[in-house]
Amino acid sequence: MLDEKTPTSSSFRSVVELFHHRVDSTPDADAMYGRRGETWYTWKWREVGQRARRLACGLRSLGVERGQRCAILAKTRPEWVLADMAILAAGGATTTIYPSNLPEECAYILENSGSIICFAENPEQAEKLLSVREGLPRLQKIILLEGRSGEALCMSLEELEALGAAWDAENPGAYEAGAEAVGPEDLATLIYTSGTTGKPKGVMLTHDAWVYEGEAIDTMGLLQPSDKHYLFLPLAHSFAKVLEIAFIRIGVPTAVDGDIDQLVPNLAAVQPTVMAAVPRIFEKVYNKVVSGAREAGGLRYRIFRWAVQVGAEVSALRQRGREPVGPLAIKARIADRLVFSKLQRTFGGRIKFFISGGAPLSREIAEFLHAAGILVLEGYGLTESSAASFVNRPDDYRFGTVGKPVPGTEVAIAEDGEILIRGRGVMRGYYRLPEATAETLGEDGWLHTGDIGLIDDRGFLKITDRKKDIIVTAGGKNIAPQKIENLLKVHCEYIAQVVVHGDKRNFCSALITIDEETTGRWARERGIDYGDYAELAGRPEVHELIWEAVQEVNRELASYETIKKIAILDRDFSIESGELTPKMSVKRRVVERNYAEILDGFYSGTIEAI
Repeated sequence: MLDEKTPTSSSFRSVVELFHHRVDSTPDADAMYGRRGETWYTWKWREVGQRARRLACGLRSLGVERGQRCAILAKTRPEWVLADMAILAAGGATTTIYPSNLPEECAYILENSGSIICFAENPEQAEKLLSVREGLPRLQKIILLEGRSGEALCMSLEELEALGAAWDAENPGAYEAGAEAVGPEDLATLIYTSGTTGKPKGVMLTHDAWVYEGEAIDTMGLLQPSDKHYLFLPLAHSFAKVLEIAFIRIGVPTAVDGDIDQLVPNLAAVQPTVMAAVPRIFEKVYNKVVSGAREAGGLRYRIFRWAVQVGAEVSALRQRGREPVGPLAIKARIADRLVFSKLQRTFGGRIKFFISGGAPLSREIAEFLHAAGILVLEGYGLTESSAASFVNRPDDYRFGTVGKPVPGTEVAIAEDGEILIRGRGVMRGYYRLPEATAETLGEDGWLHTGDIGLIDDRGFLKITDRKKDIIVTAGGKNIAPQKIENLLKVHCEYIAQVVVHGDKRNFCSALITIDEETTGRWARERGIDYGDYAELAGRPEVHELIWEAVQEVNRELASYETIKKIAILDRDFSIESGELTPKMSVKRRVVERNYAEILDGFYSGTIEAI
């Protein structure tokens, strides 16, 4: 299956050429907004182009040659984009590292990739690398995006720019010649997988892969130069990386700030029209809104329920391409004024739509937000496919699916239900791992995603589970754990995370973490005292609350799918514990290993169901 609006040819040979075209076409337009404390500043494309050139020349002066890897270890911020464009313009390739990675993890990626330069956000991030410098013989220089260090290995961003300005003046025409030499098949980005099933693998993505993605997103009209885009996702991940390419390709003014703790006030300040997020953001909003309304009780809760019912009727109409009229239109305006406008203001009040990716989004949450006048378009892709392979469109969407293929992407469903993808966005392979590459990429160019799904009667892709995550019980029953996990999180706003377990077992069990904010409010309103998260999670009243929700969901499941035993954990999963990836996906195998004693206890009878 191939989208009918396939781009027939590339407009640009490389990301560098695409970037230069943007700078030259709209030099005085807003490019990026950044934040220093409470103050926002603006960079025009002219300034971005000039600074990226100086940094690229600085890298050339340090000896960076075509194809060499330079890493970025920093949170999402405008300087990340500057560094990325500079690396590419110098002829290098960008290796991405999450700022949450431990020193040993950073060292593995740097050494495995052969990166010779690393841009580090600040002295604290640089210290990670300095602490393991003995294991980094090829690392020649650390460039600090902010701050300074007395270490000889470190250099400030301003010092690199000064070096670059001098090198550029001494070598006229060298910058242009080097940038023009970068071709479509050259390596642009080396993104390491999160390592949920072993050591991280470096995914090799070419310039043409990213140019294709930018062209495809432009063709779909998802973003316009008149939009204001908010980018907070980690640029070390392919989801944010494809958004970076898109805003450069289209020329969309973009606020770039990865501080998740400041997300709500930042949205109020920036007032974006488009933003991408992972499902956990929408789950937290949903839980907070629903639990707050329920706890308010009385008239306020009755008004809330009435508004949701009205919104659901409006949502159903709009999903069929129609608008409310007559009495329903009047009720919709009242519901919006009394209830939904407050939720919309949480996101800045100007959002046209959100894009959700990185993990499955519950259909119930998507429909609830749509009823509140907030459209969330789910998409799908892998790092191995340059992130954007499928997406719902603002004028063509179906909740519960990840949309239709982006222009130029082919899709097929294998006999066992696995989703296969082919197109210009598919990776070259895994770096220095020919066997793993051969397992994932077929000889005919099809990328084996590892996800199970189907294509419906309108061409929308629905993902049902991960191929490797499917539970096969001792009785031979196949169970999709994600379906049950999503049901539990939607039915109970007091649940934060769930891992359903039962492979080769005779029944299913679940490890559950609580949402401290919603559960804490519930407890306080009932006079239940607690000191911290662990004490709250251990309260028998909380166990009873969660178990009731599990029983409600069990009534919707086949008998072999039902959860027979649960444990409420004394802490939430976290990136630091290794149980979450930086994009907030649960590392199922790590969780099962960390809590093996509890899980084994379920089946040996030492832990009873509550």
